[in-house]
Amino acid sequence: MTALDPVQLALTQKRLDHIARQMGWVMTRTARSPIFNQSHDFSCFIASPDGTLVSQADGIPIHTGGGGFSVRAILKAFAGRIEDGDVFLLNDPYVAGGNHLPDWVIARPVFVEGRLAGFACNRAHQSDIGGGAAGTYNSAATEIFHEGIRLPVLKLIERGALRDDLWQLLMINSRTPELLDGDLRAMIGSTRIGADRIAALVREAGVETGLALYEGILAHADRRFRAALATLPPGRYEGSDMTDNDCFEKKDTVIRVALTLDDNGLHVDFTGTDPQMRGFKNSSLANTYSAVYMALASFFEPDLPRNEGTFRSVRITAPEGSVINARPPAPMTMCTVFVAHEIVHAIWKALAKADPTRACAGWGKTIHNITSGLGSDGQRFVMYHWNAMMAGGAVPGRDGLNQIGLLIALGGLVVPNVEVYEQLYPTLIRRHEFRTDGGGLGEFRGGTGVEYEADMQVACDWTFRGEGLGYPTGYGVAGGGFGAAGRMSVETAEGRHIEAPQYGLAQFGPATIHASSPGGGGLGHPFDRAAEFVRRDVRDGVVSLESARRDYGVVLAGPRFEIDAQATAAARQQRSSA
Repeated sequence: MTALDPVQLALTQKRLDHIARQMGWVMTRTARSPIFNQSHDFSCFIASPDGTLVSQADGIPIHTGGGGFSVRAILKAFAGRIEDGDVFLLNDPYVAGGNHLPDWVIARPVFVEGRLAGFACNRAHQSDIGGGAAGTYNSAATEIFHEGIRLPVLKLIERGALRDDLWQLLMINSRTPELLDGDLRAMIGSTRIGADRIAALVREAGVETGLALYEGILAHADRRFRAALATLPPGRYEGSDMTDNDCFEKKDTVIRVALTLDDNGLHVDFTGTDPQMRGFKNSSLANTYSAVYMALASFFEPDLPRNEGTFRSVRITAPEGSVINARPPAPMTMCTVFVAHEIVHAIWKALAKADPTRACAGWGKTIHNITSGLGSDGQRFVMYHWNAMMAGGAVPGRDGLNQIGLLIALGGLVVPNVEVYEQLYPTLIRRHEFRTDGGGLGEFRGGTGVEYEADMQVACDWTFRGEGLGYPTGYGVAGGGFGAAGRMSVETAEGRHIEAPQYGLAQFGPATIHASSPGGGGLGHPFDRAAEFVRRDVRDGVVSLESARRDYGVVLAGPRFEIDAQATAAARQQRSSA
């Protein structure tokens, strides 16, 4: 085969990435649920004809890194029976390459001149898919059958004709069918736009050249990541992180990883990780692969290609029956957040041993919950309290973000607009502001987290997801400190005060949630933080005067918080000597 033009390769990758983003824009503008049109809890990606991920430019890394698992499941289940005009639907983590049940994949095969030329895909977290709790997150689940409808690979549309019987089956298994109906149509529409543009790209290049460009893109990504790995010294590096509960009781579950870097590439070995747990934080294999890819990609330069070719040199050992590769019928709904968060932390800690100059401080573990009830129109609503999410950890040269949507989204999940939520739901959000002294101490401070307070004005079912409650979870690096632990409570209209559990289900009449979200870890010694930065933090209300003096050795005076240079120098000298 004639060598591919590197300029054409680069342009093709850019065009594929733009197509993925276009699909995302279509979804945002047409989806019915706020979880999509406000928070972007979906991701669009493109796969080659053999099911290899070639673009994941849109959305959330935990959705897309394992996207190839879903497409390869389609190819296996419908070998020889994939036709132009088909659209596939799936979600099951055990038989269909899914990560967890709420994330439904719509995949549309692309045909050019009668040949399969790729897949346009959209993975989106549905507002409700039945199961034992409104909003899908059933923290009482002990097996996957408690978590909602399971979908193997299905043809939702066959040669252009929608299967009405299957559509009705999906609708009657959701508490919010009017949302599901609109959202599925938005997903289908987004993949139609993507498929049309992929077909145009392949047709323009010529089918043979167009298909060869996929392999050229993947091979280039492989070379780029091997070059990144070559900047690290060969060796074995270990890391671990843990969750302190199994959703029912206090019980440590440790994720252990060993990274072995040699001439053959990188081996990511989870041998020694604890067994699968009773609760719903067990990870599917696709989810674990996504978390590994995200951890690796985020540690190196930001312009690394985002496709499966990038990780051809990575070998993953995920022992079956462990919490990162559970056997059926283990429940899994929480896995895309936890234990994915712990997988990323464990790998970051191992990589920091290989190159301490790139060390990333830990992110706080989120505590946001869900409320569901009947609105004034008599329809069921499901409200995700994204506004209570946590903070990010510091990185070299930059403070952690004071609030950001989930580690496993790396900023791809958007904290929604308060005013819009108050129009959509029977709620009044009284407070949403940065915490004081929530961020981990350091030369670069951890993100602070937020103070969040919201009235739910009707009776609701409450689903608690508070992994970050009770203990600090955003670890510091290079002398930095942990971020503050999260807190959450509920005050009922009758005056009852309830300390929120980490996981649980409850029912209350009108009630108010109070939450202090966990802070991110700091990086470096706090006495190395520029005094002017400390002053700015005090003026912004994210660091107290007491902490500035006690923890940073910065003395501020007067109503404008001017730096007392002499007292500051003395305080820092005294503490350094101590």
